[in-house]
Amino acid sequence: MREHPEHPIFGPEDPRLDPPNPPEIRPARSIAKAISWRVVVTLDTLLLSFVILSLLGPFFGLEEASAADRVKTAAFIALTEVATKMTLYYLHERFWSRLHWDRTLDEEGHHRDGRRRSATKTATWRVLASADTMVLGLVFTGSLATAISIGGFEVITKLVLYFFHERYWARVRWGIIPGSA
Repeated sequence: MREHPEHPIFGPEDPRLDPPNPPEIRPARSIAKAISWRVVVTLDTLLLSFVILSLLGPFFGLEEASAADRVKTAAFIALTEVATKMTLYYLHERFWSRLHWDRTLDEEGHHRDGRRRSATKTATWRVLASADTMVLGLVFTGSLATAISIGGFEVITKLVLYFFHERYWARVRWGIIPGSA
C-alpha cells in the first residue's frame, strides 16, 4: 500500500511551486505599500470619524460640539492612526511576505497572489486595524459606543479599499527580485 504524503498547511502543495530560489520581496516595497495605503485610509478615517461624530455623537451622549471641534477630534484620530497603522501594516506585510500560501510563479519567476490570499490578507488586516481604530476612538472621544461605531463602519469601507489596494499591488513588479525558476 502506497502512503500519501501529508499536505502542508502553509506553502505550495506542488513542489514545482516552491522553487529553491523564490523571488525576494524587498522591504522598500512593503514600505511603499504601507505609505500608499496610509494616504488613502487616513482620508477615509478623517471623513468617517467626522460624519459619525456629527450624526451619531449626540445619540451616544457626546456633548454638542461645534463643527470645528468635530473636525479636530476626527483629525486627532486620523493623524494618530498614521503612526500606529504604518507600524502595524509594515509588520503585517512582512509576515505575509514570508507565507507562500495561494501564491504561484509566473513565467518570469514573479509571485502571483491568488484571490484567496488577497481576501485572507484583507480580513486579517481589517481585524487588526479596526481594533486599533476603536482604541484610538475611545481615547479621543471617551465614548465606547462612538469608538465601536467608527471601527464598525470602517470595516466596510476599508475592506473594499484594502482588497483593491492589494489587487493593484499584485500587478506592480517594483521591489520584487525574481528568483531563478
